[in-house]
Amino acid sequence: MTLIRPTSEATDAGGPTRRPGTGRAVAVLVLAVLAVAIPLFGPSAALHGTGEAAAPGAGGVALLRAVLFAALCVPLGELFVGLLARSVPDAPPDVPRSWAPRAAAAGFLAALGLASFVATGNLVPHSLSEINVGGLYESRDGKLALLEVNAFLVAGLCARSARPATQVWALAAVVVAEALRAHPPTQHSPLTGSGLTLLHLTCAALWAGGLLRVLRTLRRWGPGAEPGAALLGLYARVAAVLLAAITATGVWSSLRRMPPGTILEQLTDTAYGRTLLAKVLLVAVVAALALWARIRLHRAPASLTACAPARAEVVALGLVVVVSGLLTALPLPIRW
Repeated sequence: MTLIRPTSEATDAGGPTRRPGTGRAVAVLVLAVLAVAIPLFGPSAALHGTGEAAAPGAGGVALLRAVLFAALCVPLGELFVGLLARSVPDAPPDVPRSWAPRAAAAGFLAALGLASFVATGNLVPHSLSEINVGGLYESRDGKLALLEVNAFLVAGLCARSARPATQVWALAAVVVAEALRAHPPTQHSPLTGSGLTLLHLTCAALWAGGLLRVLRTLRRWGPGAEPGAALLGLYARVAAVLLAAITATGVWSSLRRMPPGTILEQLTDTAYGRTLLAKVLLVAVVAALALWARIRLHRAPASLTACAPARAEVVALGLVVVVSGLLTALPLPIRW
């Protein structure tokens, strides 16, 4: 199996020729619909029968948060894989075009939308007159929302500059703001929770964004390139460490929000627990695909047969990002 599929496949000697890329286009369309549908309609499905009420605009918040997370993954993954590629012997200088400027633009718009929610008291604004921009400076959540908007703006400018690596500082500011936002001062041990979220979000962004960049790089370098297999193997070794960190921080964070004695009950009886369970199952699928790719790469280091499960892995990671966005818009089952 190679990275580039044949341009055409004949069903038989006289049969019709399948148009190249049709299946891929349909798959992309289905994934795009899922990426929008899960955050928008997920709150009502997750809350069904729990007795919990969704916050105003929960679907919109979930969608914007998913876009924001994806906008973090893309540039961080590019910077991460750029460092890995420097360690690959005889790596071709040709690299795929950066998606960081577009990701920064998407992140800026998502952060701007989230800031508008905060500016109206966490309500859905129906007109510009309802948005109190000055009020953002008067609350902790408002200041964090403004920080994210400005950080994505700076990241976009840095991505188009002569030194795109400087965008890492702006992206780090977004990660810190998200970690602080997720754990307000009224929560038990907020600094501990923020630290766990900071590490969890950073590792997840490097894992998902890094794999996307690796696959794009391998496609650019061409099938059968030994540096491509070396890059994929190097990423796989680092990804194993990232997965361990993601698992540890995720379990710890869940135990802090759901006491051990109530976990099984809350996983089925609360919206947060149900969505968390869905995320755990998706991560388990991602881990299985990563292991499959690692086994293929170990058996044939000089080939790129591991790209097939890796492509499926990056799709599953995209769904994890979407579900993570939904998770942030649901009521937390905290019982102190």
